[in-house]
Amino acid sequence: MTYLFSTVTSPKIVYIPQGSVFKSIAHLQEEGVNVHTIDAFILRLLGQPQQGWIDLKEEKMSRIEYLYKLTTAKAATRQITLIPGETTVVFLRQLSDELSLDRKALQDAYAQHAPFKEGSFVPDTYSIPNKISEKELIVHLLNESDKKMRSWADEYKQPFSKEKWLQIVTKASVIQKEASSVSDMPFVSSVIDNRIKKGMRLQMDGTLNYGEYSHQKVTAKRIRTDRTPYNTYKNKGLPLYPVCNVSKDAIEAAIHPKRTDYLYFVRGKNGEHIYSSYFSTHRKNIVNATK
Repeated sequence: MTYLFSTVTSPKIVYIPQGSVFKSIAHLQEEGVNVHTIDAFILRLLGQPQQGWIDLKEEKMSRIEYLYKLTTAKAATRQITLIPGETTVVFLRQLSDELSLDRKALQDAYAQHAPFKEGSFVPDTYSIPNKISEKELIVHLLNESDKKMRSWADEYKQPFSKEKWLQIVTKASVIQKEASSVSDMPFVSSVIDNRIKKGMRLQMDGTLNYGEYSHQKVTAKRIRTDRTPYNTYKNKGLPLYPVCNVSKDAIEAAIHPKRTDYLYFVRGKNGEHIYSSYFSTHRKNIVNATK
C-alpha cells in the first residue's frame, strides 16, 4: 500500500506511444520518470493508458494518482505537417509561427540534439500539445524521426551507422528535390550514380535549394556565386549534408536505383523528365522542351 502512495516525479506533459502498457512504462522510464515494471500491472487494473500527449498538470503526485491520470488525462493538441522536400530552416519557422514558439530556441535545440545539420526530421503530420517547450518539441520530433528511420534501415537491410545513413539521406534529399514524382525517383537516383561513376559533376539545381533557399528559383547567377559544398555545378559528388528532409520513397529510390545508362534529364512540357544517355540527345530534348 505504501508503494501506491510513493511520489512520482514527471514532466507535466508526457508523450505515450502506441503499444502495450509495458511499452508505455518503458518509454516513461527512458524519459527519466521513476516508474517500474510493476506499475504496468497496476496500470492494467486501472485501464488502458491514453496515447499521444498527456497533460498531467503537476510534476509531482502519488503513484496511484499518476497512473490513473495516464488513463484519463489528455493534452489539447494541434497538428502540424512537414512536407517531403522541405528544409529544416523553413520547418522551424513554421513551428515558431503556428505554435507561437521562440524561433531561436528551436534552432538552438535542433543544433544541440540533431544528428545531422539537415535531414534529421521525417516528413509527417504530427500532433503537438499546446503547452510544450522548444527543447521538448525538438527532442520529441527527433526521437520519433529516429525511430522511423531505424525501421526504414531495418526494412531495406541497411546499417544505421551515422556515416552510412548520412550518405543515404543525402542522396535521397537530392532525389527528393529533383524528381517530378515518386515513380521518377529511381531514375533520378540512377543518373546520380552514373554521373558519379564517370567522375562527372551532378550539376543539379535542387542541391542549391538548401536552407532558406528552399523555394527560390536557381538562376545562372546563383550557380556562379554560390561557393558552398551544396553547389554541385562546382563540386564533384554529393553535397556533404542533405539538402532537405526526405520521404521513405526517396530513401527507397536512393537504395534501389533503376538500372540505366542515363546521364542527363530535362523537364518536359508535361512536367515529367525526359532522360538521355548522350549530351547531343540531351541538347535536342532541351530545345524540344522549351518550344
